[in-house]
Amino acid sequence: MSDQEPSPAVSISHLPRHVGRSVTLRGWVTHLRSSGKVRFLVLRDGSGLAQAVLVKGQVPEADFAAFDRLTLESSLVLEGLVRAEPRAPGGFEVQVTALTPVHLAQDYPIAPKEHGVGFLMDHRHLWLRSPRQQAILKVRDEISRACRDFFHARDFILIDTPILTPAACEGTTTLFETDYLGRGKAYLSQSGQLYLEAAAMALGRVYCFGPTFRAEKSKTRRHLMEFWMVEAEAAFFTLDDVMALAEDLVRTLVSRVLERQQPALAALERDTGPLEAVLAGPFPRLSYGEVLERLKDAGAELAWGEDLGGDEETLVSKMFDRPLLVHRYPLSCKAFYMEADPADPRLALCVDLLAPEGYGEIVGGSQRVADLDVLLGRIKDHNLPQEPFEWYLDLRRYGSAPHGGFGLGLERVVAWLCGLHHVREAIPFPRLLDRLYP
Repeated sequence: MSDQEPSPAVSISHLPRHVGRSVTLRGWVTHLRSSGKVRFLVLRDGSGLAQAVLVKGQVPEADFAAFDRLTLESSLVLEGLVRAEPRAPGGFEVQVTALTPVHLAQDYPIAPKEHGVGFLMDHRHLWLRSPRQQAILKVRDEISRACRDFFHARDFILIDTPILTPAACEGTTTLFETDYLGRGKAYLSQSGQLYLEAAAMALGRVYCFGPTFRAEKSKTRRHLMEFWMVEAEAAFFTLDDVMALAEDLVRTLVSRVLERQQPALAALERDTGPLEAVLAGPFPRLSYGEVLERLKDAGAELAWGEDLGGDEETLVSKMFDRPLLVHRYPLSCKAFYMEADPADPRLALCVDLLAPEGYGEIVGGSQRVADLDVLLGRIKDHNLPQEPFEWYLDLRRYGSAPHGGFGLGLERVVAWLCGLHHVREAIPFPRLLDRLYP
C-alpha cells in the first residue's frame, strides 16, 4: 500500500457508502480473536463498530505480526476493502490490507465482568468507552440539539447567562460560595432565570442552556451538584402559555429521540412502549389540591402547604402513562419570584411537569411577579437582601409586563428517556455529594 495513494479516511458509520472500496479506519480495539492464519479484530471509532479481518499472505508480514502485539483499547490505523457481512458487528467487514498500531494499551482495568458502581465511577474516564455509556451520551446529544432546534423554530433567542452571580435565585442554603477577587462573595449560578427575565424584556422570547450548581446535601438518584438546564422565558406569557410550551418541548424531545436514536435505545434495552405512549395525546393536568386528593386515596396523605417530595412525585406520576402537569402549588413553599393566583392568593401560578414511570419532576416553571411592590415584599418575606436584586427590581420599574418561563433538567430527561436508575450516568462526569473525581 505504501506505493499507492492512501485510501480515504472514513467513519465506521459511513461504511455502507463504501462497499467494494478501499478505506482507512482509525480507532480503538474492543475485541481480538485468532483462528489459524486468520486474525479478527473489532474496531470502534465513536460512530460505530466494524469487524476487520487479516489473512496471512494478504497483508505485509510486519503488519500481520503487529496484530499479535495488540491489546484491548490499543489505538490503530488500518486500510482495507469494505464488504457487507450480516454476521459482523455493524453489518460490515473490512478485509485488511495494512495495519499500523498507534499506541499499545496497558492492561485495561475495565474487564468484561461485573464491576461495582464505585469502581466504575472511579474509572468514569474509561467507563465512557463502553457501549452502554456511549449510547447514553448519544441520546443526551440528541436531546441537547433538539432543545436548540425547538426554541429557534419558535423565535426564541439564545442568551448566555452568567455562572458567577451576586445573589441567590432558588434559596441561600444551596449556594456554592466563592470570593470574588476580594470584592465580596460570589456564587455559582443556581439558574439563569433572573437574567433571562431581563433579556425577555429586551428581546421578547429568550432561552439559555448551560450548567447550574446546587450545594444540596442530597444522595437521591435524581440529584447532582452540577447539572445542565435549558431555561426559557417569554414576555407576556401567562401560566397557561408556560404549561403549553413545556408540554410541547417534552413531546418534541421524546419524538426526536424515538425517531433518531433507535440504535442507542436498543443498546440500552429501553422499552420504547412507554415513550411512544407519551405521544398519544395531551398531558393530564392536575392542581396541587387535586394531587393531594389522589395521594390521600393512595394512602400517602400530605398536609396542605407541604411541597411534593420525591416519593410523592413518584407515586402520582405512576398513575399516568404520560407526563403530568401539576399546577398551582401553595405560594408559601415556592420561590419569591412566583406570581400569586388572583383567584386564590394562597396559590402560586406555577407548574411542575412530572415524567411517567416514576421519574418525577423534569420541568419547573411559573408566571413571574410583575409588580414592584409585591416583589419587594416577597424579597423581605424570604429574608433576602434587597441590594443585590436592585437590577432585577429595575425590570419592574421600567416597562414591567407579565412574563413567565420554566427550566428543564437535562440529566433527568436523559435518565427518563434512557430508562436509567440514577442520573449519575446521564452526565459525562457527575459531581455528587461524595464525588469530585475524576
